[in-house]
Parts: sequence; structure tokens; C-alpha cells
Amino acid sequence: MGLKLLQSSWQDSKSSGPALAYWLARSAHQVAIVERSPALRTTGAQTDIRAQGIQVLQRMGLLDIIRRKLVDEAGVALVDSQGNIKATVLANRSGRGAQSLTSEYEIMRGDLDANNQGVTVHFSDGQTRRYDMLVGADGQGSRIRKAILPSHTDDPIKRLGLYLAYWFVPRAATDTNIRKVYHIPSVIIILRNDDRSNDQIRSLTRASTETQQDFWSQRFRGAGWQTDRLLDGMAKTDNFYCQEVIQIHTDTWSQGGRVVLLGDAAYCPSPITGMGTTGAFVGAYVLAGEITRHNQNLARAFAEYDRTLRPFVDEI
Repeated sequence: MGLKLLQSSWQDSKSSGPALAYWLARSAHQVAIVERSPALRTTGAQTDIRAQGIQVLQRMGLLDIIRRKLVDEAGVALVDSQGNIKATVLANRSGRGAQSLTSEYEIMRGDLDANNQGVTVHFSDGQTRRYDMLVGADGQGSRIRKAILPSHTDDPIKRLGLYLAYWFVPRAATDTNIRKVYHIPSVIIILRNDDRSNDQIRSLTRASTETQQDFWSQRFRGAGWQTDRLLDGMAKTDNFYCQEVIQIHTDTWSQGGRVVLLGDAAYCPSPITGMGTTGAFVGAYVLAGEITRHNQNLARAFAEYDRTLRPFVDEI
């Protein structure tokens, strides 16, 4: 007999929720996905698929579709302030061995009450529904994670002291299919204890787009290479996204055999690893398998999901 499942999703939560729904639906489970955002987020970093994630996508029959949408990026070059290339790392297109900095598969991007009988969910529109289980696939800022973590638990958010911003600029005649990376050692932002600038920087991701863009412009204007061109493009783009780079580390991936976390909500590796999407697909594949295998004992299913996946997560 199939289970009735609810997934809480969020626009930042990559592909874990839909991937889990795909695998569970194949096993005759009923899946409902609740998305907090009114639309898909198209801003931010492009999506890399690596290692075991490629195998999962192949089993889902999606590789040919992804190949038709691949980013035309042949590799990564490090440049100096004059644009001179100092080093280049090409993509591995051989189909063998590890991926390089550029992946072979790279594309552009309620309250609850849980008990032994199931999960009762109270939606913001006043509806109340009951499910056999709830999957929190609601991203690195997961509200489901906050709801199930014991009160004495250490903060699962590991701040890496990094902030990223992404936006589109018009293509120039000198642009190629090699990604350029320019390191600016003279532009340093230092966070100190009791420094008033801490609050400004740490609240950056909650600020308005205009405030975020002013922040980046003030610190990088005139810094060499093509920074002025990029900042001029930032002022005109309608595709801007800013984020703090964090990781999620928690020993608690589930609660009471009725609520389980997936993807960034449980184990966000940070975008600088290039493994977030791969972790989402692999996690969804493992969780779906354990739920199907132990659908009469979800606590065991979640324990096996943790036992099987955590070594992979610890590695990435």
C-alpha cells in the first residue's frame, strides 16, 4: 500500500524535492509538493551535476535533456588586473575520471503536528490536511529543520565568511567560452568582534536589491580587469542574486518516523563545492529507496537513509 507524503519546498532548495517525488511516484506513493515561492528562481549560480549525481540522472532518463541545455564553458582561466591569462583548467569532456572546475554537466538554474499516526499540517490559507510523512526539502534556511531540532542542539549553520553575487551582463566581442576568474587581493572585507560593520554585512542577504548592489559597487569599483564593466551591467540587470555562503551540519535528519530532511535542509555543502545539486539528487534517490523498502516502518527507513547517505555527505 502506498504512502501519502507531503514535501515542503522552497525556491532555493535545488532539485531534491522533485527528484524524490519522481522516485516515490514510481513506487505508487502519493506525493504532494508545497512550494512557498510563487515562481521558480532563475537567478543565482548555474547548476553542476557531478559524480554519483550523473548516474542518478541517467537512471531518471534526463541526461539527454540536460545535454541539450549545457552551458558552453570549456574551462576556467585565472587572469590578472590587465586580463592576462595566468593559468587555465579545462573541462573534462572525456566521460572518464573526475570533473574539473567546470562540470561536464552544467546548466543555468505551515505549522505542523507530528505523531506516531502521521503528520497534521495547517496551511496558511486555513486548510488542514493529514499525511503519513513530511519531507523538509526547503533549503538551507529550512523551517522544517528548525521545528524538529532539539532545543539544546548547536546551530547547524556553519558560516564560511563568504558572500556571492550573480548577475547577467551583455556579451562582449572579447568574451569566450572560458570562464575568467580575477582575484583582487587589495579588496578585503574584515569581520571583527564588536565591529559595527558585522551587522551590515551579515544582513546583506536580507537587504533590498538596490542596497546589495550598492554594497558590491562600493567595494569593487575601479579594482582592475573588467570590474567596472561588470558593475555597470549589474546596475542594469533584472537577473541579480546575492547569498551568504554557508554549510549545514546537523546530526538530526528526521524526527519520530514521520518527518525527514532532504537536500540543503539537511546537508548543504555550499555552492563553492559544486556538489549541492549532486547531493540533492543522490539523497533523493537513497531516501526514496529506503521509504519504499521500509514503508511500514518509516523510522527504520529514515535511519537507513542516514546510515547510507551520511558517509557520502561527509565526503563532499
